[in-house]
Amino acid sequence: MGLDGVVAASTRLSRVEGEAGQLTLAGYAVEDLAPHASFEEVAYLFLHGRLPERSECAGFARSLAQRRVLPDAAVELLGAAARRKVPVMDALRMAVPLLSMSGTDNPLDNAITAIAAFPSIVGTYWRLRNGECPAGVRTDLPHAAYYLHQLFGTEPSAEQARALETYLNTVCDHGLNASTFAARVIISTQSDLISAITGAVGALKGPLHGGAPGPALEMVFEIGKPERAEAVIRAKLDRGERIMGFGHRIYRVRDPRADVLNQAAQRFYASNGSRGLYDLARSVEQTALRLLHEYKPGRRLDTNVEFYTALLLHGLGLPAELFTPTFAAGRVLGWPAHCLEQLREGKLIRPQSTYAGPVGLSYFQP
Repeated sequence: MGLDGVVAASTRLSRVEGEAGQLTLAGYAVEDLAPHASFEEVAYLFLHGRLPERSECAGFARSLAQRRVLPDAAVELLGAAARRKVPVMDALRMAVPLLSMSGTDNPLDNAITAIAAFPSIVGTYWRLRNGECPAGVRTDLPHAAYYLHQLFGTEPSAEQARALETYLNTVCDHGLNASTFAARVIISTQSDLISAITGAVGALKGPLHGGAPGPALEMVFEIGKPERAEAVIRAKLDRGERIMGFGHRIYRVRDPRADVLNQAAQRFYASNGSRGLYDLARSVEQTALRLLHEYKPGRRLDTNVEFYTALLLHGLGLPAELFTPTFAAGRVLGWPAHCLEQLREGKLIRPQSTYAGPVGLSYFQP
């Protein structure tokens, strides 16, 4: 069940090779593209099918920055949600439909609007919920730097912006996952792109898809010192607990995104003088891999993207509650690109089901 093994779409956006541990993003290996390209370059690549020329990238970046202002109704809604202290993903799911108020009938225009607006939505809500005024829209900052500015109200360092940019690029797309499939199903009905992205956010909000990077970091903090790693992890395995940050439904070897984010975290922690936490996490990872192989020799439980996501986003000052919304700020690049691809295909996604219920029942009782 769950459509395992069923091919439901053809795409030029990403290829996930689970057995080989490879991820291709629009023709480029994730380890080549994510650490070096700007977010704006990757967004242009996904929306237009090729990397931009320098002048095209500058024009696209300006267009993206000019769409950061939220509709007044969205700001009012975020304020009301903040007074009720709803989770951030709920606030994002509520606000996204209101982007239609500043949208058009052009799906590409709406795609750019959605990509531009996610940092404004998450940042505005986060500051309102914490009793702070929104940081205000700035059009002079690149996308990743702008996201951090929206959260914290200050301009980030180049190292902080590059670390987040690498993360957003790394998670921008990953095959036909649940949220991307939801978006493609909705747009296949010829609904509007904002509705499709709203559905994708709803799918991502579910914990079986949105993941749990937070617990992976909590285990690192629980261990505290490298010499405690074996005892703590062995005790968890003896109790039958899952070791968070290891194993993936698709990858049968190490998640290639983990390597990209590991290197990004290493560079970032070296630049800000907090190398101790990175070294601890590496020690925990090595111990966990060794013990998982010992306890579960028949299973491939390698490091996944969640482990270094948690480490990198924590280093940037983000609390665990912002991990999934920040993931959404990256994946909102892939969602509309898939929608545009589905619109070009022009087919309704309508799988079949097998009936497993009763038959022959009579409405009229004897």
